[in-house]
Amino acid sequence: MSRKLATHLLFAFLILSSSCVSQKVYDELLVEKFTLEGENLKLEEELEIATEKITRLELQVDKLKQDNEVLQRDFETVDAQLKDLKSEYNRIKQLYDNLLTNSGQLNRDLAQQQQRLLAIEDDLKIEKAKNEELARDLAVREARVAELEQLIADKDRAVQELKDKVTNALLNFKENDLSVEVKNGKVYVSLAEQLLFSSGSIKVDAKGVTALQQLATVLSTNPDINIMVEGHTDDVPISKKSQYMNDNWDLSVMRATSIVKILAENGVDPQAITASGKGEFSPVAENDTAENKAKNRRTEIILTPKLDELFKILETY
Repeated sequence: MSRKLATHLLFAFLILSSSCVSQKVYDELLVEKFTLEGENLKLEEELEIATEKITRLELQVDKLKQDNEVLQRDFETVDAQLKDLKSEYNRIKQLYDNLLTNSGQLNRDLAQQQQRLLAIEDDLKIEKAKNEELARDLAVREARVAELEQLIADKDRAVQELKDKVTNALLNFKENDLSVEVKNGKVYVSLAEQLLFSSGSIKVDAKGVTALQQLATVLSTNPDINIMVEGHTDDVPISKKSQYMNDNWDLSVMRATSIVKILAENGVDPQAITASGKGEFSPVAENDTAENKAKNRRTEIILTPKLDELFKILETY
């Protein structure tokens, strides 16, 4: 998300938090929220496209290696033919020396053999040039694939290191209050409602503030990540509606925004953070028991490595 868009969202929230707004402004904020979710989906699609490109390149490298082996065998065959022709040429020349009186026919035979020899040598030069060009192209592609593989390996290692840092930073909290895991190349920090909020509230509790401050300490030292804060609820409608909060979707967005502010106040770059709310529409369990409803009332902080260098290399293909 651009700095301008982040500023707009912050400004919009301040307006919503401090005064009444028109329906038009409210609708515009919803549009900006949807746009933000679309950008997140687009980034995930771009990552999938990048992975598919890498797979195709690896297949191309394998094909080029096979072609190179075929050309090498052809080269060896032509080289053997050339040796045979040279041997034949020497034999005919010897006959020429011995049978000089029959030089007319012999000269014609010799000329034909010389022409064949020249043609084979020309073919050999062409095949050799093709083989060298293919070898150079293969070397370039292998270097690019190696660079891509190294970038991906570095990204995966950075993700695992980030996950370990986040886990260590939050060791003093109960296991049922939060979880940290790696999925699809991203670090997911899932914080339960009881750690952060009272029921129906958008104000972070003191214990939740402490957890977010400890998390911010880690995130502020890792500038090469994008941070998505997603609010989630169960399917129970909110009990107290207000001018600014009419349903679970509003509640999830406002909770995500509250968390974003705490992270930004504790050193995390505001331009790297996105606030998002999914209400009751992305549950991790069926809303059929009190225990499952509690699982769905959560906040997920999704940490994604920036892929600018990877996309730059893919653009060169």
